[in-house]
Amino acid sequence: MDRDLLPHLSVVASVARRGGFAAAAPELSMSASAVSHAVRLVEERLGQPLFARTTRSVALTEAGKSFMAAIAPALGEIDEQIERLRGVKGRASGLLRINAARVSLPLALTPVIAAMAERYPDVEVELFSDERLADIVAEGFDAGIRVGEMLAQDMVAIRLTPPFKSVVFASPDYIGRHGRPQTLDELAKHNCIGYRLIRSGGLYRWEFNLDGREVAVAVKGSAIVTESHSAIELALAGVGLGYAFEPLVRADIAAGRLVQVLDQFAVDEAGLFLYFPRRASLAPKLRAFIDTTREVMRAGTF
Repeated sequence: MDRDLLPHLSVVASVARRGGFAAAAPELSMSASAVSHAVRLVEERLGQPLFARTTRSVALTEAGKSFMAAIAPALGEIDEQIERLRGVKGRASGLLRINAARVSLPLALTPVIAAMAERYPDVEVELFSDERLADIVAEGFDAGIRVGEMLAQDMVAIRLTPPFKSVVFASPDYIGRHGRPQTLDELAKHNCIGYRLIRSGGLYRWEFNLDGREVAVAVKGSAIVTESHSAIELALAGVGLGYAFEPLVRADIAAGRLVQVLDQFAVDEAGLFLYFPRRASLAPKLRAFIDTTREVMRAGTF
């Protein structure tokens, strides 16, 4: 084994995670030039480039992807062992990286992160907003948060929220001007605020429960967004019908700022789940996050 390479492998992993030398530098407490030098040394020893560099971006080559897939689990295990040893001596510490759906913060995580800041000031929680089901191990995350519990077999899932519904809503002003839809077919006559799927580029079809089966309805309108809060803001402004998880609009509906429609067709969602590799839960920083999450849930904050 080329022992001279070992100190530089974590630098390569950080550049891969952050997508650039300058972005990785603060995490490593190094200058961008020192990061670049370390990566270049590894590439020279391996005899092939790990990153494709342009003036605007840094991305893994095919060889780089293969190399990262091989070393990421080992680096993760080393980090976990270090964290466990630190945890024996004192408080949990270090950077806790969580890959989470965008709705995770307003639906569940705000009180958890607030409690973590109070109880574990040495733990830095980084949330990476991402709608896809990421390979959290290969991409260097400690845990992920998604809607539903259909996860990889080797993952442990912990419920963060109760189940909830996806609902359609509009402002009282919009309903007054355009009427209240009574059937799914009537959605075609309304201005519906659409969702653009970032990964595929397609438009999301709104999902409903029709006579016990789930159906997807293509909608059209004058506005398209990429996340729920934009849709809610536009609905509050009277632009059209919006579609989102019910907890996100619960307060606006209760206050009369929004009106829920098509209630009888609302589809059930499984709720939010925290997931992580089984062995990762032994790391003090993740254990602290799990324990804090459970305490917040018992307190009824969600």
